[in-house]
Amino acid sequence: MTHFILDVDGVLTTGQYLYSSGGKQYKVFGAHDHDGLKLLPDFLTIEFVSADARGFEISKRRIVEDMGFPLTLVKEHERLSYLNTNYGLKNVIYMGDGYYDAEILSNVGLGIAPNNARIEAIRAADYVTPSASGQGAVLDACLHIIEYLKAHD
Repeated sequence: MTHFILDVDGVLTTGQYLYSSGGKQYKVFGAHDHDGLKLLPDFLTIEFVSADARGFEISKRRIVEDMGFPLTLVKEHERLSYLNTNYGLKNVIYMGDGYYDAEILSNVGLGIAPNNARIEAIRAADYVTPSASGQGAVLDACLHIIEYLKAHD
């Protein structure tokens, strides 16, 4: 079984946090990504991971309550071990954008980065999306995954 695991911030969101005097209030999610994710459940499982404890409830609202996917709080430096222990790295398609994601991207079955990811993530990825995070990058990834799975079936 193949598993598509996505980082939240900088992949499903633009990576921007909007703060007020009350703290972190908002994250910007794109409109097209859920359409892509709807194409994949027949092919693989989907899970999101986030290291953002302060913004976890915002992410949970969008991912769990609105879209219906699991979301797990996993610190960046624990993700590689988390993925290996729970899924086996070669069974994982991972989408990440950050410095800490680069090691994961280079060790999983298929690593994907948005085109505006950190250079370390882009260099480690097998596929870089034409769209930026929060602007259809996840949809691009989903379309690529379908073609990838068909070619490797």
